[in-house]
Amino acid sequence: MRKENIVQKKSFDFALQVVGQVKELQAGSKEYVLSKQLLRSGTAIGALIKEAEHAESKKDFTHKMSIALKEANETKYWLDLLFRSEYIPKQQYEILNDESVQLIRLLASIVKSSKQNV
Repeated sequence: MRKENIVQKKSFDFALQVVGQVKELQAGSKEYVLSKQLLRSGTAIGALIKEAEHAESKKDFTHKMSIALKEANETKYWLDLLFRSEYIPKQQYEILNDESVQLIRLLASIVKSSKQNV
């Protein structure tokens, strides 16, 4: 039996939360520009992690995970901007922000350890 990939699960669950938030933003406040940026970066994290699962080499794995980390950082930026511009309520922001910070820490740790093992 295959062990569950925690970072993959967290990134997929986070992407689902981002999709839900974007739906709310577009339906409720009719905000499309910033929400599309959030959708793009927030869903790219998991896609890159999934892609890294079948990396061609350790270097390729590290590179893909580094890009996932960059996307996670960018997602945090869009969340902060949407919250500070009063598009996202505080409670929803805190949930998404906490998840994004956890992903950033997890990915930073993976990238750091994989760079040491190259």
